[in-house]
Amino acid sequence: VQLQASGGGLVQAGDSLRVSCALSGRTLTSFHVGWFRQAPGKECELVAFINWNSGNPVYVDSVEGRFTVSRDNAKNVVYLQMSSLKSEDTAVYYCQASVDPWGRYNRYAHSCLGLGTQVTVSS
Repeated sequence: VQLQASGGGLVQAGDSLRVSCALSGRTLTSFHVGWFRQAPGKECELVAFINWNSGNPVYVDSVEGRFTVSRDNAKNVVYLQMSSLKSEDTAVYYCQASVDPWGRYNRYAHSCLGLGTQVTVSS
């Protein structure tokens, strides 16, 4: 499966923004789609992920209650709706697929791969 993130932009603190992850060439039947981000000078980190079949989401503590991950099976798209954005949410956002779920408290320093989409939050 190939994934492409899009929809980033420049917003002000407190605003909302939705980024998308388009899936193509899908051959997996059971998998998860995760959102990662990497801020300048910082390590790549997991943001949230969703089980493609069940739709069950998982969030890291820093975004719980502010971000919502969802999927549209018919369109083969996963969304990350971001609300109450903060300057510390500024990063390049990437999406990845995995058969196994990620761990909320694990480190994923090398998971920010591909083109990603830039989200900049001005304070």
